[in-house]
Amino acid sequence: MSSAPKLSLVTIWTPAKDDVALSYAIKLTNNGPGPLSGFKLGVSGPARIDPHAEVEGGTLQVRLSNHSLFVPPAGFVLEPGQTWTVTARGLSYGLRHWSDGANSAYVVLADGSMVIVGTAPTQAIGSNAPLLKGAARFPMPAKAPVDVSIIPWPKNVSTTGSRSVPAGLDLKPEGDAAGKAAAAFTTLVADLFPVEGLVRSAAEGGMPVLLQSKSGLGPEAYDIAFAQDAVTISATAQTGLLYGLITVGQILRGAKQHPLTLVFPSGGTISDEPGLVWRGSHLDVARQFYSSAEVSRLLKLMAWNKMNRFHWHLSEDEGWRVEIDAYPQLTAIGAWRGHGKALPPLLGSGPHPTGGFYTKTAIRDLVALGQSLGIQIVPEIDIPGHCYAALVALPELRDPNEIGEYQSVQGFPNNCLNPAHEPVYKFIETVIDEMLEMFPGGIFHLGADEVPLAAWSGSPLALALLEKLAGKAIADKHRSLLNSVGNLHGADEIEGSGTAILQAYFIKRVHAYIASRGAITGGWEEAAHGNVVDKAKTYLVGWRTVEANAALAAEGYDIVASPGQRYYLDMANSLSWSEPGAGWAGWSGPEETYEFEAREGWSPDKLKHLLGVQACIWSEPMTDRAIFDRLVFPRISAIAEAGWTTPERKSWKRFSAFAGMMPIMYGNWAEA
Repeated sequence: MSSAPKLSLVTIWTPAKDDVALSYAIKLTNNGPGPLSGFKLGVSGPARIDPHAEVEGGTLQVRLSNHSLFVPPAGFVLEPGQTWTVTARGLSYGLRHWSDGANSAYVVLADGSMVIVGTAPTQAIGSNAPLLKGAARFPMPAKAPVDVSIIPWPKNVSTTGSRSVPAGLDLKPEGDAAGKAAAAFTTLVADLFPVEGLVRSAAEGGMPVLLQSKSGLGPEAYDIAFAQDAVTISATAQTGLLYGLITVGQILRGAKQHPLTLVFPSGGTISDEPGLVWRGSHLDVARQFYSSAEVSRLLKLMAWNKMNRFHWHLSEDEGWRVEIDAYPQLTAIGAWRGHGKALPPLLGSGPHPTGGFYTKTAIRDLVALGQSLGIQIVPEIDIPGHCYAALVALPELRDPNEIGEYQSVQGFPNNCLNPAHEPVYKFIETVIDEMLEMFPGGIFHLGADEVPLAAWSGSPLALALLEKLAGKAIADKHRSLLNSVGNLHGADEIEGSGTAILQAYFIKRVHAYIASRGAITGGWEEAAHGNVVDKAKTYLVGWRTVEANAALAAEGYDIVASPGQRYYLDMANSLSWSEPGAGWAGWSGPEETYEFEAREGWSPDKLKHLLGVQACIWSEPMTDRAIFDRLVFPRISAIAEAGWTTPERKSWKRFSAFAGMMPIMYGNWAEA
């Protein structure tokens, strides 16, 4: 019985310079004892080789977004010790950081069997710096700017004195809301800090913490009074009591771990309430799948940062992640990627079946957890674009007479639900009904971003609808885009385009259905295109620019600010190749993220429409969870403080002193 071939892969990025074009070299080495022939090489990772790229050394046989399958020249034999090199010149998504290159590879042998190929991080010509992973370390200074460690910083801190650090907190709730807050806090700290014993009885040295009801405060506001022998937390609502406990817990952890720098107060008060209503984090679970346990931990980390909205991005071109009873094919087909499947390996997922989805039971459990922690979970199904996975699972949603091809900016062909195909609306309404039953918060986020300009240009149904809506000239112009090259940007970028008109029709109809179910419509900023939604029943997540956010607010839209340049946490921490992450929107280090102020330059009238701020965790580069820790922490805490703490009370010096006290997702820290 012959053993499997031993293979390794190296990728090399050569940036364009002077008159020399950029190149992306993929090098497969045969480390085994025998020759290799009749094989194919599959690679995936964030980088996307353009379908029209010049390829040397082989043929690009299959390409879907960032999945590429290469074949060597006819008769080629890869002898032991030799390397086969394929070089691509022309990428629709070039490389800026080491994590952009191929992070998964496999070989399909002549007999159809597969071999996993070990893949080294992409090298860049001209860069020799060590590659970075894990959350950056923020050591506690010998002398901190203040003597109590709290993130986000409260509205008013007037603590005095110090006492010996309590061993733990003995919670004394008064009333039902206080009892629920105490239970939620006890579970939270047991999960985040399992051996620290932050909550303990008097028998084990716990200091009494009284939880009391107090009328007249906001739903998330709280007051804390410190005394030598007890702490009293007062709030009107359960979440306020929980947040007060989190503040006391942070102070206790800081004083325990850094007794020469920080104290546990013996007197004084803290009074606190958030500056903004919406303090959120988004998680893309479609590009990379996260287990229920991972989502649960993220919710707990958000609560520790006093964040109160979790935007759950549940569908994408790369995967469908939520169980829908009426359409089991969505998860049977659309939740899995692998060689030979409807969805190939993408973004490093490998050749064997990879992926997953959330059952309704798992979703209800996570919704209940969020409610106990003061977090509303907002589900998103991204429509009409970004629907490749749904469409391969349910091909009957396509116009059966559609011809030709258009490409999305991420390289997926014909990836949009058709606004003129009636079965699409039955599908959407059914999904909305099932989703609103699972998510009782009364918000459905419909996406609406990045619809390609040539979408539906080969659909007779869509062209007929477009002619009815806008006239024959517009329909003919849209038809002319069929199979055009470079129609990759969102429809909102050309006012009056055929796609923009069709998308507005679609959004208006879906928004009306969401409203009929008594729910609010969420959308990315493109949902404003055509001005077809009821602003009183809609909010938008502004992601492109600060100026775009302000302009939409001026039009009367409620805005959650999440500019990609600062709050997209897949963006790298710097321009350096050695940092992981994306770079299409720029870069933002922890300090730049912290110092950004969403309110800056907004008039009082515009500020009335600023709901808050939101981190967006897009997952393309996060196959390696150490990259997740590097990109998300401490920047998520910086955004949490931007949402809670008023601008005049922010301080990077104070924040950076305490950032290292905040827990992270996977425990991957950068090397010291």
